[in-house]
Formats: sequence, C-alpha cells, structure tokens
Amino acid sequence: MDQALAQARAAAARGEIPVGAVVLGPNGAILAAAGNRTEADNDPTAHAEILALRAAAALLNSPRLPECDLIVTLEPCPMCAQAISLFRVRRLIFGAYDPKGGGVDHGARVFDASSCHHRPDIVGGVRETEAATLLRDFFRARRQ
Repeated sequence: MDQALAQARAAAARGEIPVGAVVLGPNGAILAAAGNRTEADNDPTAHAEILALRAAAALLNSPRLPECDLIVTLEPCPMCAQAISLFRVRRLIFGAYDPKGGGVDHGARVFDASSCHHRPDIVGGVRETEAATLLRDFFRARRQ
C-alpha cells in the first residue's frame, strides 16, 4: 500500500484525482505501478487500476494475471472492477471505500453480478484513513 499511496500522491501533484495502484506478481514483487492519468492522457479510462493492470499484462505477455494481486488506494469503480475480473486478478486489496462511485462493496457490486466470470479475494479498508484523507484534502483544495 505504501507504493500505491506514493502513486496517488504523485497523481495529485500532477492535478489528477489521487488514486494509485500497484500489481504484485506471484512472488510479491511489484510488476507495475500507476496513478490516475485521465487528465494527462485525455482518456476517461486511464484509471490507476487499468494502467497498472495493462502494464503488468504487457510485462508478463499475458492477457490474464491469475497469480497477481492488485493494491489500490480507492475502492475500484464498476469499470475497473470489471477489468479486474477480466484480468483474473487473484486478490484485490483497496484502501478507502467509495460509497458514491465504488463498484465492489457499493454501487454496481460487479463481483456479485451473475454476469461476472471471476471474483478475486477482496480485502477492503487497508490504510483507509490515510487514503481517504488524501482524497478529501485534494478535493477540498480544488473547491477553494
């Protein structure tokens, strides 16, 4: 989570919503890390999770990551949750919950849908306060 939070802070410094993600390989080594780049890339799908998953898949030369874990600072949105399912990620670990836009424990609850082909192991609330504070401070500063 340290590395995911570092990616989130770097994203905030670039003016992006501070969300960071890290993909760990089977041995626990970091395969890929990313922060949000939706503004920089002019791409609404350039969420940290998608970017990190794509980079890890490219590194492993595989469209699936069944022995990999994804660590992200915010509960994934429905789009990212579906991508996590499609990538066949073994475990999802996230920080802050997202009651408004989440797709795991809130909102669409993608992994509970009958159309979902793969449900990772899920651990939510890891360093939740730190991740939520980063987001809250970012949006507070933008509203001033």
